[in-house]
Amino acid sequence: MTRKNTWARLAVAVALSLPLTACKDTKTLQENEQLKAKVAELQKENGQVGNDLEIMTASRDALTKENEKLKAEIKALKSKGSGKKVASRKRRRS
Repeated sequence: MTRKNTWARLAVAVALSLPLTACKDTKTLQENEQLKAKVAELQKENGQVGNDLEIMTASRDALTKENEKLKAEIKALKSKGSGKKVASRKRRRS
């Protein structure tokens, strides 16, 4: 009789664990779907960030070029005017 009770208990335990396992599988599937959606969203954002980075890099390069041009102009203007020094006025103390 002990064997019958053991087998009966085992059968009941297996029968009760099957719905729990199915529930866990359903929950896991839902989590997987949510994670897949999140990954797709992050990949889309990553693509947009990549595009923004390219635009900013191009803008930075253009500004660097313009900055170098302006520095050259300033240097040319300084060397042009260095021969003509204006006498500075001294302050008189009273």
